[in-house]
Amino acid sequence: MQTQLELERRAAADVALEGRLIRGHAVVFDVRSIDLGGFVEVVRSQAVDRALGAGANIVALYNHDSSAVLGRTPTTLTLRKDARGLAFAIDPPATQAGRDAFALVERGDVGGASFGFRTLKDAWHDEGGVIVRELLDVEIAEISLTAFPAYRQTSAAIAQRALQAFRAQSAGRSIRWLRLKGRA
Repeated sequence: MQTQLELERRAAADVALEGRLIRGHAVVFDVRSIDLGGFVEVVRSQAVDRALGAGANIVALYNHDSSAVLGRTPTTLTLRKDARGLAFAIDPPATQAGRDAFALVERGDVGGASFGFRTLKDAWHDEGGVIVRELLDVEIAEISLTAFPAYRQTSAAIAQRALQAFRAQSAGRSIRWLRLKGRA
């Protein structure tokens, strides 16, 4: 299992209440991120299909904190794919973390959602001088409610290694290890 430090994280602003449920989108499709340190990223709709599978085990957290569990698939966290992205509904627990998360969303202090993932398949290309990474297949470990719903440079550290490999490939250097991992 991948540790928290090995997960890449991305965020989108879109959280609201509906009765006792917290709803939003953890992933938005086909929209370019801000610059993540030399590249931009686009999540394609097929990238999240694993998260919708019968065996998916995804946890909802507050601020990526594993001690602040808000829900888990398939019982208290539901996920569905719609035209915009990967939508979620969390039925928060009657714990301190659950009550706090609900109150912060209700007040408008927390309005973002994020997801922690491991890339299984991506594609890199240069579009007029802008390097674009397309996420084609990811394994989502968690979604989180967050007060900072913006892409952050630090969350792209793992992808930076793949970016360096893409640049090496573009320069004609050997990237045999990428081919072995199915990324070339």
